[in-house]
Amino acid sequence: MNNHPYPSGQSAAERAARAFDGLTLPTHVNLERLVGVVEGVRRRPIQIEAAGALNGGSVCGLWLSTDDVEIILHAISPSGLHRQQFVLHELGHMVLRHDEVVVPVDYIEVLFPNLSAGLVSRVLARSSFTDDLEAAAESLADLFAAAIRNSAKEPRSFERVFE
Repeated sequence: MNNHPYPSGQSAAERAARAFDGLTLPTHVNLERLVGVVEGVRRRPIQIEAAGALNGGSVCGLWLSTDDVEIILHAISPSGLHRQQFVLHELGHMVLRHDEVVVPVDYIEVLFPNLSAGLVSRVLARSSFTDDLEAAAESLADLFAAAIRNSAKEPRSFERVFE
């Protein structure tokens, strides 16, 4: 039986592009506005906080979903762009609704540090396509980052028309 939640033949990048195209982003998008769009998709507020427990190596961000709020924890980094990418990646998981699919092994290690990842994975019926979900979330994060970058450049480009 195929438990894969996505149509066969679709790559992670294709799923990310389809999800991105399905969003109604504002003309001038920035991180704050994007968070607002995702809050609408998820129908609850999103809290974003730095977490010293995240090492920025194997785990750079963590998304926790509750009935009342979505929580994004991100690693501390001196780079604003890195912090933004950590958050965009977690927003990607939210938009792609990965909470309805699987619990990634990195999350298991953070959430259940005293239990073996294998044991927790078996108990939570973890799927074998976690890497594909991560690739889709990262592809969507890249699309978000490009939209933010392009939005920031647009006013400068537009001003050249009047020079």
